[in-house]
Amino acid sequence: MKLKAPVHTAAHADSYYAATKNMATDYPQLTENQTVDVCIVGGGFTGVATALELAERGYCVAVVEARKIGWGASGRNGGQLIRGMGQTPERFASQIGQEGVAAIHQMGIEAVELVRERVRQYDIQCDLRMGYVDVAIKSGQMTAITDDYVALKQRRYPHQLQLLYEKDLKQYVNSERYIGGMVDMGSGHLHPLNLCLGEAKAAQQLGVWFFEQSPVVNIIQNPRPQVLTDKGSVTCQFVVLAGNAYLGNLEPKIGKKVLPAGSYMIATERLGYSLWQTLIPKDSAICDVSIALDYFRLSADKRLLFGGMCNYSGRDPKSIVASLRPKMLRVFPQLADVAIDYQWGGMIGIGANRMPQIGRLGAAVYYAQAYSGHGVNASHMAGRVLAEAICQQSERIDTFARIRHTTFPGGRHLRSPLLALGMLWYRLKETV
Repeated sequence: MKLKAPVHTAAHADSYYAATKNMATDYPQLTENQTVDVCIVGGGFTGVATALELAERGYCVAVVEARKIGWGASGRNGGQLIRGMGQTPERFASQIGQEGVAAIHQMGIEAVELVRERVRQYDIQCDLRMGYVDVAIKSGQMTAITDDYVALKQRRYPHQLQLLYEKDLKQYVNSERYIGGMVDMGSGHLHPLNLCLGEAKAAQQLGVWFFEQSPVVNIIQNPRPQVLTDKGSVTCQFVVLAGNAYLGNLEPKIGKKVLPAGSYMIATERLGYSLWQTLIPKDSAICDVSIALDYFRLSADKRLLFGGMCNYSGRDPKSIVASLRPKMLRVFPQLADVAIDYQWGGMIGIGANRMPQIGRLGAAVYYAQAYSGHGVNASHMAGRVLAEAICQQSERIDTFARIRHTTFPGGRHLRSPLLALGMLWYRLKETV
């Protein structure tokens, strides 16, 4: 099969996911003036999940997307559905209290269940499979995984967990690179673009208006806000900003708190049964716990999907294959003669403290962003939290709103190089 290079256009970027999507969307461009209860800016997981939550509650909703539904990270990511909301909520106990810490941990479990519920309820064909393994390269990483195991047990995590050491680990990932890990049967993997498209279809059937190829140029925050594109507008009671890494400077107050970072993947040719069974025998999703982590899994048609590079410099690599193939072979040297059929990348939203940013801007504008590479489940939980806040059904948004988020230093042009230097320091520290 001919190698697919990433193409960043109004259509979906060429990728394994785009090549195997269940449907092609053809939502209209916004060319008129619409009036709805809620206008959502951005048609990725956050926007679609929020729209679906609100439509289920009887709200009239419009989603305005600059390109195609699922065009950004939602349709290009690793497809790993992993428990948790952000990294180590305990760091924010002084801001949110122990009750807030416990609430975020619980939402991290609820987030995965929410995705599973959506898939069942709307019969979304997205290759959902449960089973995930954290893996350790060094003894210190295994200690951290063991601590995580103990903490999950203490919080009465409702799914099967198992610590693995080198001998047992090979039942899940047959690589000499790892010394141990932990199986989590409450996490798993799926086809992210098909999930996003399936949820959008479900939302449309509930009355949500979707508009593609309609980039927002301004938001006028009157008592009834107006969302303006170059050809139309939406008047509403509430606005939800769900553009994440692609929001740009549409709202500078939150734009300065998220850094767009490049994330990249490759997909091999289809692997024969005897080969893929020797790599990942139980078809689990795998992720190591390094700063510069590798993550990988099998697709439904048994290709190895491998990611392992987050680029903070703002520049795409000259060749994604040349950057990622050596990493893949370090894990599975037996794939040396296997062809790479697809390569692609996109932008994810990074927050300085690695905690999702969910909150309000005044009385009528809500936002969610900065999932820092763990957005499949966290974006769905954000959608529920935003919908609850708009409907005045809960105050869970206040837990997130109390967390302080740092503005990236250096302005738009310097913040990427500064973060790249900071991450290099952490990576060097990890090698000591």
